[in-house]
Amino acid sequence: MMKKKLTLLISIVLTLSLLAACGNTSGGNNQAVGHEGHGGQNTTDNMESNNNGHSGHGDDAQTESANLKASFTFVSGGAKAKEDTELAIQITDDDGNPVNDYKVNHEKLLHLIIVNHDLSFFNHIHPEFQGDGKFTVETSFPSGGEYKVFADFIPAGGANLTLSEWVEVEGKEGEHADIAPDSNLIKEVGGKEIELSLSGMKSKEEITLSFTIRDSETKEEIRNLEPYLGAVGHVVILSADAESYLHVHPLDEKATGPLAEFATTFPQSGTYKIWGQFQHNGEVITVPFVVDIK
Repeated sequence: MMKKKLTLLISIVLTLSLLAACGNTSGGNNQAVGHEGHGGQNTTDNMESNNNGHSGHGDDAQTESANLKASFTFVSGGAKAKEDTELAIQITDDDGNPVNDYKVNHEKLLHLIIVNHDLSFFNHIHPEFQGDGKFTVETSFPSGGEYKVFADFIPAGGANLTLSEWVEVEGKEGEHADIAPDSNLIKEVGGKEIELSLSGMKSKEEITLSFTIRDSETKEEIRNLEPYLGAVGHVVILSADAESYLHVHPLDEKATGPLAEFATTFPQSGTYKIWGQFQHNGEVITVPFVVDIK
């Protein structure tokens, strides 16, 4: 009888031990499964949203508007180099519904920036709103290859937002040019001499960009610049890989020259291309500079 009781007791102990071991193994697996998937990508295709260096936009509004999406398509199904083509930009919310309400941003509902793969081509144009979340514009491309298009706009109730994507244009590609920092920040464009100076060259610090505009022949300072899109000028900045985008507005929008100042912060070190745009005697002047930010 004693032997039977001892055998039964051993069996109970072994059973309880096995149950405890199984419970611990199951718990470990659940813990591991629960952690899988964290730290994944939060990007959507080839689009990105940026605060773009604009001041005064709230974080809540930026979070809300950052859920918007844009698709860029050629109405004819494709684009060929040196031929006019219609480009459509469709803006939708996270559920795919068209976005129809926008704030006027420097006289336009949407600014479209187009650059090629080595940033040697730059175009700043303004598509027309067609309703149902759709903008269209007719444009052309100088050669075949990849171009990056940036839709810069402010949805009603939201913050300034930029959505972008690479598009392919048919035709022979132009020669690729290296993006090298300028040794001299003085350029002549359209009969004007434009000199750029920066208050600093470090990333993550506010830097003032100062453009001084003179007549290229007489060297006289130009003091009667005309408003371009409601301001003395506009500045677009791109990193060499076209991943970091800044659209910077002037500190004094009503300035008329010869000085036009802009404040921005470069997000990280690297090479950046800067395009300044000004208007004089009815002509828009676009002047490029390349700088190296430490």
